[in-house]
Amino acid sequence: MAAVTMQSFGTVEVFSSLTAYDLLDVEPVGAQYKKFCLARVNSHSLGIEADSEEQEEDSAVEVVIEDDITFLRTLCPKEWKKQDHYKVLGLSKLRYKATEDDIKKAYRQKVLRHHPDKRRGAGEEIRDEDDYFTCITRAYETLGVPAKRISYDSVDPLFDEEIPDGKVSKEKFFKVYRPVFERNARWSTRRPVPELGNSKSSRDDVEHFYSFWYDFDSWREFSYLDEEEKEKGENRDERRFIERQNKAARKDRKKAETARLRQLVDNAYAADPRIQRFKEEDRDKKAAQKQRKQEERQRRLEEEERALKLAEEEAQRRREAEEAARREEQETARRQKEAARQALARGRQALRQLCAEKDYFAESDAERADHMMELERMCTVLDALRLDQLNEQLSQPTGGRERFLEEVDHVKKQVEQERISGDTVATKTTANGGKAKTKAWSHDELQMLIKAVKLFPAGTNQRWEVIASFINQHVSGSKRTAKEVLAHAKDLQKSDQKLKQSANQNAYENFEKSTKAAGKIDDTGISERTETPLDQQGSNQAPWTPEEQKRLEQALKTYGPQTKDRWDRIAECLPNRTRKDCMRRYKELVELIKAKKAAQAAVSDKA
Repeated sequence: MAAVTMQSFGTVEVFSSLTAYDLLDVEPVGAQYKKFCLARVNSHSLGIEADSEEQEEDSAVEVVIEDDITFLRTLCPKEWKKQDHYKVLGLSKLRYKATEDDIKKAYRQKVLRHHPDKRRGAGEEIRDEDDYFTCITRAYETLGVPAKRISYDSVDPLFDEEIPDGKVSKEKFFKVYRPVFERNARWSTRRPVPELGNSKSSRDDVEHFYSFWYDFDSWREFSYLDEEEKEKGENRDERRFIERQNKAARKDRKKAETARLRQLVDNAYAADPRIQRFKEEDRDKKAAQKQRKQEERQRRLEEEERALKLAEEEAQRRREAEEAARREEQETARRQKEAARQALARGRQALRQLCAEKDYFAESDAERADHMMELERMCTVLDALRLDQLNEQLSQPTGGRERFLEEVDHVKKQVEQERISGDTVATKTTANGGKAKTKAWSHDELQMLIKAVKLFPAGTNQRWEVIASFINQHVSGSKRTAKEVLAHAKDLQKSDQKLKQSANQNAYENFEKSTKAAGKIDDTGISERTETPLDQQGSNQAPWTPEEQKRLEQALKTYGPQTKDRWDRIAECLPNRTRKDCMRRYKELVELIKAKKAAQAAVSDKA
């Protein structure tokens, strides 16, 4: 070893323990480019991307090529497809990790050692058709071509395809499943492949891991296991048939491989303690959110109840104030009315007393009787103000008789004019509209009119003719025309609101009574009869809501007439209705539809 010396301030120091190779580590020219090329060759030929550190370690370690002559002599050239090509070339330890240079180097070594010409020169007897060198050539032809190597690596006989079941304990989960995922990661076309991690891995890492493996894209294919090569076909049809057979077999194997990987991921997901912990956390979070929502809902309900209570109290105070004001107004009106009545009574009494004192301003007994009758008429016709004025005028010393007679004539003319005006108005009403001769509307006709207006809305063809026909059909003895129906509908619309509300409330009840009294049988074979109060016990007499009507219609469509226990099943779809309620409502709808069609048909026949 050459020693390195160093001179410092006249003193020579010898470092005998260091060599030039320890001080300088010189890298050969092109080493990095060679590593890059090897990594790219491995990536394209094997579907993997070698890690840079692993490549450096592999390049630093010299590849040892095995040479088992005993194994080579056992090879049969005819069974070359069943042989282990890596072991034939002496690369059984590297296998799919071997680079292209490793394969070339191993093949050159095998050629130099086992070529038939060289072995003949050494005096060995060789039979060309059974010589094992053919297997060496076949191994290089398979592993030396990237596409063929991928095909062979996909069915590597030493690859362990076993997967553990999902009954692995929490303590052994990572120890059992980590090598399995690392072993199967070689088939992935996407890089890098996420690692299984450990018990402290975050939720994002775990979800990313299982998402990657559930969408695993494998480059593994099984063309190497084709039972027959299509090139061996004698003609084009035979070669196509062979290719179809091979594709079908590859598809089945690919499907089985996909199912195997999916089973591996499913088993790992079921046994992963982190997934179980995440699920428990989600359940706890969901339960906390539910509890929080319940508390918020309870608090909101309490606030609504408190606000409703305050509103009710305010409404009660307002109603009390309005009631007090109304009572005060009524009392004031009563007092005013009473005062007016008393004033009128005082005026009449004063007039009678004044006339009695003046002997009724008469000059004879017959005139006195007439004036007494006229006095009573004046007391009936005149109001309190005119009575007071008349009393004041009659109390004058002179002119009393003349003023009394003038007032008698005035009252007679007023009564006659009022009588004539009343007769004229009655005559005009009869002549113009003929209303005096129109037959009054009965209660049943009024109820049917309200019902028909709702049943035949605006837009119905010949609406008022149809409504008139509907009324005439359901009310015996009714012969209403469309003009009468239209006129009365307008009058009803202008009439008192309370009257309309009362009519609307009783319309359907009267119609229901009339339809039940008919005792007909509908299409379902259910007889209609009047129910007694005992039969109505347990029934819901409340009006049907739109939601209940919609559910009933859906249930009638779902359970047809042939369904066993049809009405029991329909009643199950309506929580607040019994079997009888559903049957009764169905019969009502049938009758309404029949009535509507009959009214429209009657109008169509007339047209």
